[in-house]
Amino acid sequence: MNTILITGASSGIGKATALRFQSEGWNVIATMRDPAAGADLAALDNVLVTRLDMTDSASIAAAVAEGIARFGRIDTLLNNAGYGAYGPLEAFSADRIRRQFDTNVIGLLEVTKAVLSHMRANRAGTIVNISSIGGQITFPLGTLYHGTKFAVEGLSEALHYELEPLGIHVRIVEPGMIKTDFGGRSFDFAMDERLTDYTSTAQAMGRLFGKMAANPSAPEVVADVIWTAVNDTSSRLRFRAGSDAETLLDRRKQEDDESFLGSIKALMR
Repeated sequence: MNTILITGASSGIGKATALRFQSEGWNVIATMRDPAAGADLAALDNVLVTRLDMTDSASIAAAVAEGIARFGRIDTLLNNAGYGAYGPLEAFSADRIRRQFDTNVIGLLEVTKAVLSHMRANRAGTIVNISSIGGQITFPLGTLYHGTKFAVEGLSEALHYELEPLGIHVRIVEPGMIKTDFGGRSFDFAMDERLTDYTSTAQAMGRLFGKMAANPSAPEVVADVIWTAVNDTSSRLRFRAGSDAETLLDRRKQEDDESFLGSIKALMR
């Protein structure tokens, strides 16, 4: 029986993916900062709920070891945990900047490193990294968030080269707007009332997000794409999730910078 380890499995995309893979007969290692939030998952057959904090190296190592001890192997890693920091760069302290990159990038790399020796020994495995349309395009005041997702795209593409000869596949999943709590506890907005020069941009960002999030896809849509990516036998690297992702990412490839950025600015009005 195959086994998947999922980070950020307490809600949203992570939880939907845990339920999808469990329903398909997989073992699931559902990790989260507070395992109490995964009581419903823990009640299911072949599901291990355990603690993993992306900024805590010891918890990463412990979760991987516990998962292997319970199920014998890890066939797939889903790097899903993360959050979005938005606001003027000047409004963020150095600690908040580091937290965004520690969670979305450094933590992702640490979890990946923690499973690599195991997958390398098996000469098999799949690593799925959740990026975003925000890993290919940007929105106002998203310097930190988009910086992390562009990094995820680049590191995943590079890992593809070094891991494919070892039988380990790397996949990038790029969701569009998804009906999750990204705008709640997974959203870190910083604004200093003294930085009035950015007020109009912040208001424009609100209008843009309102338009972009009018018809979000359900987390299950992303879970379906993850299932497809894991079971794909080709060397395909990127998988989009949501009709808005298809439309926007196609446009980004087809248009030059001036045209595309101009269209985003038009939506901000």
